[in-house]
Amino acid sequence: MRPVDEERRAPGRRPDRELDAAADEALRVLGAALFDELDALADRLALSVLRRERSYLELDLVDELRQACRVNLLRGIEVLADVVPDGVDPGDTTRETGRRRARQGVPLEAVLHAYRLGCRILWEALRTASRTRFGGAYDAGLLDAAGYVLRTNDGSSAALVDAYRHEEQRMRGQDLGRRRATLDALLAGRGRDPGFARDAAAVLGLPSGGPVLCVVGGIERAGRDPLRDPHETLAAHRIASFWMLREDELVGLLAPSPRRAEEVPRILEPQVVGRVGLSAAVADLGAADAAYRMARTALRTLTAPGLAVLDDRLPEALLADSPELLPRVLDAGLGGLPALPEADRAVLLETLEALLEHGGSPTHAAQALFCHRNTVIYRMRRIEAVTGRRISEPRDRLLLSLGVMAARTAGSGSDTDGGPGATGGPDQDGDTRRR
Repeated sequence: MRPVDEERRAPGRRPDRELDAAADEALRVLGAALFDELDALADRLALSVLRRERSYLELDLVDELRQACRVNLLRGIEVLADVVPDGVDPGDTTRETGRRRARQGVPLEAVLHAYRLGCRILWEALRTASRTRFGGAYDAGLLDAAGYVLRTNDGSSAALVDAYRHEEQRMRGQDLGRRRATLDALLAGRGRDPGFARDAAAVLGLPSGGPVLCVVGGIERAGRDPLRDPHETLAAHRIASFWMLREDELVGLLAPSPRRAEEVPRILEPQVVGRVGLSAAVADLGAADAAYRMARTALRTLTAPGLAVLDDRLPEALLADSPELLPRVLDAGLGGLPALPEADRAVLLETLEALLEHGGSPTHAAQALFCHRNTVIYRMRRIEAVTGRRISEPRDRLLLSLGVMAARTAGSGSDTDGGPGATGGPDQDGDTRRR
């Protein structure tokens, strides 16, 4: 057995070394005996870890693991033998191991398992040294020291977990910041640079090619998310997605296969609990900014919870994206109808919607409204008189349809997207175009 060198002759007992004389002597003598076995113990520990924890092999950390085993075993032996060099904190080695493993992506459970194996190997080596080198003279003292050894290992494990989690949290914060900056750049149009688009795909965990859709959900004042578990829901259908909160909206970039793109509305709709807009598909991530604008436009067409698919609401989207056209569309489509007293206005708008929905048929509209056909015909004549449009004329029917949409938009009372205010009440009759 080689002598303990001067560097390892730490003066006095460590303050946390609460051992009786026999246990203390056992650890000092047996610990010093293990320095000659350090390399063999490190090999044994590394092989034991590799047999039980495949992550080190998968991450190509075999050589690094062997070196880490040696360093950590050396510190452990120094603590047991009470020869830690002056100015050295053994916990620094443990904490650095925790930080490094977090950066390498080794699961915390695997790292803790390696530490438990190291403790077991050290304990077995101490017991073997007592019996083979000293004829069992230190067996009793070693048994008395067992509690100290276990507490030391528990303290090291706790320090490792703390360092691992702090590093993991730090990396998560850095990663989140990088992802946020990448998303912001994509939505600002930087995806037009093919190199940036490829890098962005890697950062966001999305395919670099293929169609992309954008989802924008409005975050209401109550703070409730507009979609329940969208990432997990889409993943269950093998659709990659990335989601992030941005100020008052939830933004998602979806990368379905071309065949799955049409299924996205059906998949997402059951998860909708707020206002959600869905864009049309764009060619790839480079056009994410265009998809984002389309999704926001689709969102603005909603005044209540629901999923607005842009391609299903193009007329509403045109009005939502051009609020300055609202008064012109109202005037061109509905003429003087918005200026009627509220009761008349509501009845005629409802009748007009029913007529438009049923191709101008008074019979079918009457069935939908649960009233007599002659009543609908009477109302239709009033509508045509006050609007100056004929429901039987295709162009007039288009303008009437746009006028109804504009009236509903103007009368929604929603100010979240800068739209017009609500129409007047019974005592506030007037032209909504001036409101």
